[in-house]
Amino acid sequence: MAEPLQDHLAEQSGGEADAVPRRGSLLDDFQLRDSPLSEREQQILALERQWWKYAGAKEQAIRELFDLSATHYYQILNALIDTEHALAHDPMLVKRLRRLRTSRQRARTARRLGSDA
Repeated sequence: MAEPLQDHLAEQSGGEADAVPRRGSLLDDFQLRDSPLSEREQQILALERQWWKYAGAKEQAIRELFDLSATHYYQILNALIDTEHALAHDPMLVKRLRRLRTSRQRARTARRLGSDA
């Protein structure tokens, strides 16, 4: 099971959950909003709002911006989109991410069961 998001963020940044470097143009237009979410949580959602043209570009951005493996990032993202604070912060994005996650889970289950359900 993934560690709680707040614990991970505090551990990664030495107690400061908002200490994330902003490199390149990936988060140049990022604006911190008044929200119960930390700056890093808001940056994760901002990264998810973007569209990726090339395979591997998003994973590289995750590594550069958050110093996380893609697997660990997605564990954190999944915990984040399950929170009410994330839903309140960006309802359309969080609902879309939840929908995508559910459809991927169903596809995996169908493949395991050998059906098209």
